[in-house]
Amino acid sequence: METSKAIFGRRSIRKYIADIPVDENQIKILLAAAMAAPTARNAQEWEFLVVRERETLQKIVETHPYASMLKEAPCAIIVCANLKKELIPGYWIGDCGAATQNILLAATNLGLGTVWLGVQAVKERVDAVRKIFNLPEHIMPFSIVAVGTPAEEKDPQDRYDEAKVHYGKW
Repeated sequence: METSKAIFGRRSIRKYIADIPVDENQIKILLAAAMAAPTARNAQEWEFLVVRERETLQKIVETHPYASMLKEAPCAIIVCANLKKELIPGYWIGDCGAATQNILLAATNLGLGTVWLGVQAVKERVDAVRKIFNLPEHIMPFSIVAVGTPAEEKDPQDRYDEAKVHYGKW
């Protein structure tokens, strides 16, 4: 798939075919894409949790108000930052955002559906993910990406807005 097709064709998918697993090769491609993302000063402070256990996915559903699609999604990838590897304070947020976006685009290329669930900006979500996965203090959960075979189709959207573009000055 062309890069632009993946970018413009990527949509948030919230309905999945629960009994079609995401296979090991697909997971490896998604994680390799995540780790190909740029990072400030090449810190590569990301870490990833791959979650397939239905019981664990259900725990996330019970603690994250927007995670109901994990009742059906066969897999989730939790993008985290290892703060011990942080070279510039706070840059891990952009770095993990780039890794998350690469997962979304690579999944689109593979014909998989995804949705990005925010964690990092809400203390209750961070605390819940820390508790579910017994994360060490230096591991900061950033996002949860639901992954699976889509049970819905969405047309690409054109979100370009000329009013949001400024040239040379505001």
